[in-house]
Amino acid sequence: MLELAILGFLHEAPLHGYELRRRIAALSGHIKPVAESTLYPAIKRLENAGLLAREPQPGAAAAPRHMLSLTDEGRAELRRRLGDPAENDISDENRWFTVLAFLRHLADPAAQAAVLRRRLAFLEEPSSFFYEGERPVRAEEVDDPFRRGVLIIARATSTAELAWLRETLAGLDAAV
Repeated sequence: MLELAILGFLHEAPLHGYELRRRIAALSGHIKPVAESTLYPAIKRLENAGLLAREPQPGAAAAPRHMLSLTDEGRAELRRRLGDPAENDISDENRWFTVLAFLRHLADPAAQAAVLRRRLAFLEEPSSFFYEGERPVRAEEVDDPFRRGVLIIARATSTAELAWLRETLAGLDAAV
């Protein structure tokens, strides 16, 4: 997801590494902070793959700063990743939020809707954090107030997301 975030933010504007790191940290928040030791090797991989360009610029101090931008291949790769996200990009909430943050860069409303429909199908499947055998356990069946809280909060979040997905899909379908 780090690479997707890099491609997504650089699609919006060329950035220095520090600003890119700041924006990725704001997106991922406390859940998964990005360390320099993770970010800069990812930038180098994308650069080596021809997806990013690096242009040195004079820095405020003696050392030059590097402005990063997407190449045409980088834009195409971003669209590819957004148009066909991996299954865990759909099912994992944190990964999903990264996809969702940049889905507008996939210009075709039908393609956007296809991605949202995959998330909708995932959310409509019965699931739980807790099971009795193969059967998902509902909040009303749990005596433990803390586990019940997990289930109630998850249900409220899912309900809100389902409503948003259906509303957004209706708008995208009308645009097609």
